[in-house]
Amino acid sequence: MCGIAGTYRWPDGKVVTDRLTETLAHRGPDGAGRYGHRAGDGEVHLGHRRLAIIDLSETGAQPMVSDGLALTYNGELYNAPELRAELTAAGARFRGTSDTEVLLEAWRRWGTGCLPRLRGMFAFGIFDERTGELVLARDQLGIKPLFLLRRGAGLVFASELKALAAATGGSLEVDHAALVASLLYYWVPDSRCAFREAEKLPPGSWLRLRPDGRVESGRFWDLKDVAAEGRERARAGELPDVAAVVEESTRRHLLSDVPVATFLSGGLDSSYLTALAARDRPGISAYTIGFRAEDARFEAMPDDLRHARRVAERFGVDLREIEIAPNVLDLLPEMTYHLDEPIGDPAAINTFLICSAAREAGVKVMLSGMGADELFAGYRKHLANLLALRYQRVPRPLRRGVSGVVDRLPVATSRRGYRSVRFAKRFLSFADLPEETAFRRSYTLYDQDELLALIDPDLAGTVEDVLTEHADIYRDNDLDDFVNRMCLGDARMFLPGLNLTYTDRSSMAASTEVRVPYVDVEVVRAAFAVPGNRKIVGRQGKAVLKEAATSILPREIVYRPKGLFSAPLRAWMSRDLAPLVREVVNDGVLVRSGFLRRDALARMVAEDAAGQRDFSKHLWHVLTLEYWYRDATSGSGQSTRLTA
Repeated sequence: MCGIAGTYRWPDGKVVTDRLTETLAHRGPDGAGRYGHRAGDGEVHLGHRRLAIIDLSETGAQPMVSDGLALTYNGELYNAPELRAELTAAGARFRGTSDTEVLLEAWRRWGTGCLPRLRGMFAFGIFDERTGELVLARDQLGIKPLFLLRRGAGLVFASELKALAAATGGSLEVDHAALVASLLYYWVPDSRCAFREAEKLPPGSWLRLRPDGRVESGRFWDLKDVAAEGRERARAGELPDVAAVVEESTRRHLLSDVPVATFLSGGLDSSYLTALAARDRPGISAYTIGFRAEDARFEAMPDDLRHARRVAERFGVDLREIEIAPNVLDLLPEMTYHLDEPIGDPAAINTFLICSAAREAGVKVMLSGMGADELFAGYRKHLANLLALRYQRVPRPLRRGVSGVVDRLPVATSRRGYRSVRFAKRFLSFADLPEETAFRRSYTLYDQDELLALIDPDLAGTVEDVLTEHADIYRDNDLDDFVNRMCLGDARMFLPGLNLTYTDRSSMAASTEVRVPYVDVEVVRAAFAVPGNRKIVGRQGKAVLKEAATSILPREIVYRPKGLFSAPLRAWMSRDLAPLVREVVNDGVLVRSGFLRRDALARMVAEDAAGQRDFSKHLWHVLTLEYWYRDATSGSGQSTRLTA
């Protein structure tokens, strides 16, 4: 796991690549390297920052150069042993034991044909000295990031957007359409980028640049095709052995020459992975979080620690407990800087603090349960959208009466919040809508009218574009299974745009690698071969995964109510962050620039304070957006502190 960067036929490419690589130092504190070569009438420069995980010796250093190929690579290949054996049998010779060398030799033998054979997470740039061509590639599911910027025949690329911003001297312009999208979702979808010139290489794709200026691109893996194949397998009655697939993926993800630990929340996903990992690595460490007692009570948060302790005791896991009582006024600007784009999910703070604690204890690699909810329909929104279909059969006068009663209920008092009321209000906000619109409203922050009222009226057309993009992506399939349509939408948008993004940036900010065994090509194939009625059974989401987990976990852990890997936002907003919210609403850069409307923000603050509606997540995202926008428009590329 590393940070990669480079330039191709770019003015002052060596200097720019050095700057890019330096900005990524946190991703790889164990080593740095750079490579340069002629490329047509220009030059190519590759940079690398190393976090040594496999083959800690110099034979694993990068950029790796061998017989006319130069590679800078970020990732892990979990099928590297099998590929190494196949390549050795075909005549390849290896100096060390790194998967970097396996990737380089696989490319030499198969070119882009090697990409669908790779099982893991990766983003890389590989240069061929004989042809002068540079190829960039990104893994099938978008676990690892790759940003790029093209000007004329030149290109720069890097693992993080902040590196591109720094290397171009703060000259990048904010893309306000991406910011509108971030307000809707509370993250920037993978199809967009917060800076206008920059772009993200799409998951499962490659880009080839030739010295004569020609550019080619291709896709080697597509989730839509995988979902369609899964539908056919399900129709043929070929149901996968989910337990075997998850167990095999977890075992592969333990491949490492340094200590590996796990996240352990006490919920199903992390408990299952931890139990499986403990079979292969007895005494493995796990990290869990708790919150200040007063915050947890206010938020009515479940007692996850109790369940995490039980799992750890049962499987002989060395559990490390971390209380999250952060100084959010200090962490907010720090996290905004590290996250690259405006992301309003406070789980990023949890990930950063856990990974920081693990790194201090000498742990470089963590396993996360990320992805199980998206692939196996484990979120409340999945069940809620199914229930909405039934709710629509209730007579309309009765539905109006229920909505009127729920609308008058408070979501909080000065002493505590009411989660059930928040959930009821959320459900009724989308329960009457058509499928795609209801699904979007079940997890986004605003409906169309609310978003239009919040932003500059001149951006009304942009709102329509963002909503249309969601509809197009959601409908871009021929699945006849409602649950799997939702899972496919999540796997194409929610997973790479939010969860994998904040996991990568937060963990790498702490110089720690996070692996995601559920977000594995074989697990994904299995997940989409499971019919929706096996994923949600009655009111149980992730039913097929729960059934698999009962072979190793106690039923009380498997079937406990779902927790949230989040933070006590309402408590933070009503206490720690209240003065900062007032300042941003009254005199923030977003308000003064006209991007956000002060009157709409003030109404949100007033209704939230009165307990009429829960706008804590909305306001948290406004704070993250404020910090990000201030940094982006200052040209400094560094975080600045608002006064509270």
